[in-house]
Amino acid sequence: MSETPPSLLGLTTYLLSNTGKAARSRLAARLAERDLRLWHMAVLSALVDFGPHVQRELASRLGIDRSDLVKIVDDLAVAGLVNRARDTADRRRVTVTPTPAGHAMLADLQTDALTVQRELLAPLTSTEQAQLAALLRQVHAHVHEGLEGPRSGR
Repeated sequence: MSETPPSLLGLTTYLLSNTGKAARSRLAARLAERDLRLWHMAVLSALVDFGPHVQRELASRLGIDRSDLVKIVDDLAVAGLVNRARDTADRRRVTVTPTPAGHAMLADLQTDALTVQRELLAPLTSTEQAQLAALLRQVHAHVHEGLEGPRSGR
C-alpha cells in the first residue's frame, strides 16, 4: 500500500507536480489512442490559435528544439493535419499551416482534454474549478514572465 508522507502533502510544489503527472499521463493516453502525443496537440493549438508559422518561429514559440519540431510537423503532415510550404523568397523558410482536418482534430483533442480535466477535477465544485484555473493561470503567467529561480521578499 502506497501512502504519501504528510510532509510532502504540505508542499504545494509536490502536489502540483504529482497532480500534473497524473493529468499528463491521462491526457497522453487519450492522445495515444489517436497515435498522437502532447507535442502534436501543442503544435496544432499554436497553429490554430496564432495562424500559420515558419517552423523555426513555431519551435521558438513552443520552446521545442527545432529538430524535434521537424519530426512533429512531419507526423502531422503525413496524417494530413498540416501543410508545409517553402517560402519562394527564402527556400530555407518553411511555413506550416493547419488543414481543415487539423482544425477538426484539434477540436476532438480539446474534447478529450476536457474529459480528462472533468475526471481529474471531479472532487471540486464548478466554482472551485474556476478558482483553481484562475490561480493556475496567474502562477503560469508568473513562471513564464522569466522567473529565473527563487525570489526573495515574496
